Amino acid sequence: MKNLRSNWFKPWGIGGLAIVLTIVLAVFGFTTLGSHAQSAKNTQLLWYGQSAYKLTTPSGKVLLIDPWLENPANPNGKADLQKLDRTDLILITHGHFDHVGNAVEIAKKTQAKLVSTLDLGRAIVHYSGYPEALAGFDTQGNFGGELTLLNGEVKVAFVPAVHSSSVASDGTPAAYAGNPGGFLIQVKNGPTLYHTGDTDLFSDMSLIPQFHKVDVMLACIGDKFTMGPRRAAEAVKLIQPTMVIPMHYGTFNLPGTPQAFAQALQQQGIKSQLKVMKVGDVLRL
Repeated sequence: MKNLRSNWFKPWGIGGLAIVLTIVLAVFGFTTLGSHAQSAKNTQLLWYGQSAYKLTTPSGKVLLIDPWLENPANPNGKADLQKLDRTDLILITHGHFDHVGNAVEIAKKTQAKLVSTLDLGRAIVHYSGYPEALAGFDTQGNFGGELTLLNGEVKVAFVPAVHSSSVASDGTPAAYAGNPGGFLIQVKNGPTLYHTGDTDLFSDMSLIPQFHKVDVMLACIGDKFTMGPRRAAEAVKLIQPTMVIPMHYGTFNLPGTPQAFAQALQQQGIKSQLKVMKVGDVLRL
């Protein structure tokens, strides 16, 4: 064995061995970097509190949903708003202020297009000042319809909700803003998410998994203005998502809590994974 090692090392010499080691380390390094690069291509979901989310696709496209970044549950709202330098699409479920949120300011800053029902889009442009050029026919739809956006990077389907919808600007009465809704978002090479918007439980939720398997359900649980934990658990039973994330709680003294939601899910024997996010958390899907 000693002679074999000597004969193997001899023709290479010290300089040759250094080259071999450099190549080996380089290959190992590139393999490791490739692994990190691959993991960075996951779909990412950031929660700002209330119903506001930032969804980043594997290719880096940015979608904001109901972008009330400066909500009372988010102590970093102003900073989050200032550092937001890219948004491709803004999705708004209905016209209430805690869902339109900072959409107009963000759109003017980033030139993000508005995805909404046609009635809601017109109301937000007229009463809230959303740039009309960014609320065009290509990103507007209605319930039952589906949009293919960002060169096929995402598909967005409009889902009804049982709630209300109006838009108000400073000093003016609330104006009609179409019917409220939610979104079914399919990400290319990523998950399918269902954002319920503000809604009560309704039986037609059972139709959603007949058309699309839902990987992540973002479910309102706050009660008073939306379904509470028990009814939200029934909604999860109808949707059958792989994972459910509670939202729209912890503000305005809403009584619904993640603890009550977890208990309701357990009592009903629901197998979907419950993931309770903290404000500012980023979930890699």
